[in-house]
Amino acid sequence: MRSEGLSLGLVLLCLLRVQAKPLGTAEPDASKVAGTWYITAMASDSKTYLEKKDQLKMAMANIEVLGDGDLNVSFAIPTPERCMKFSSIYKPTGNPDEYHSSDRGNKTVQLVNTDSSSYMVVFATREKNGKKLKMLRLYSRAQQVRPKIISLFKRFAKQYGFTDETIWILPTQEECQLGEP
Repeated sequence: MRSEGLSLGLVLLCLLRVQAKPLGTAEPDASKVAGTWYITAMASDSKTYLEKKDQLKMAMANIEVLGDGDLNVSFAIPTPERCMKFSSIYKPTGNPDEYHSSDRGNKTVQLVNTDSSSYMVVFATREKNGKKLKMLRLYSRAQQVRPKIISLFKRFAKQYGFTDETIWILPTQEECQLGEP
């Protein structure tokens, strides 16, 4: 009986240690995050994004893992005026699954959670006009996301301090795709 209690205690301790793993410590194979993704949901504290959130649509990203561990990320983002396309190089910071880019402003992104095949949740910070802005994005391999993944994204968003008013699911779009001129 005593050894069973000790064994149960060790199992519970191990479970607590696994459950206590901090956000942002997902450890995917970098090659599994490579490829085309749809940005299907967002949470942001940026006043600009919040003012325009009803106009935003699903964007696309293509992630290429470079030989030195850097990420080349190409975006196709629909706006009411046009289809914005650009690329940025993200370099590892030395922290697990965290990358930094000085292209188009100082941005740091960190992989929060992924199943390495159908979705990933990414937390981003950016400095603008001396203020640090934060954003959480849900990337999906498909335009349609399972409700379970949307719920997971919303849970992470709340853990990062976002409210229901600052979280939104992006509608699909066909007019702004990667690879088009």
